[in-house]
Amino acid sequence: MSDLEKITQLCVRLGAGSDQAATMAAQLLKRSEQISSERGISREAALAQLLEILIQGRSGMVPPAFKPPESSSK
Repeated sequence: MSDLEKITQLCVRLGAGSDQAATMAAQLLKRSEQISSERGISREAALAQLLEILIQGRSGMVPPAFKPPESSSK
């Protein structure tokens, strides 16, 4: 089974329709390649980070990197 098929199945298990899951999986793999090149990390590490963000978002958690800065009161 290919990485694309595995990630597509994961997306389906998380609630995406089959067509949407295939698109999501392809985009996750593409972005993991980009992150790997940009940051000098393995594709697997980049994909793990993206999947963690996906799973956190699915469960309603906002990863720290995506939270807006705290507003300071004056």
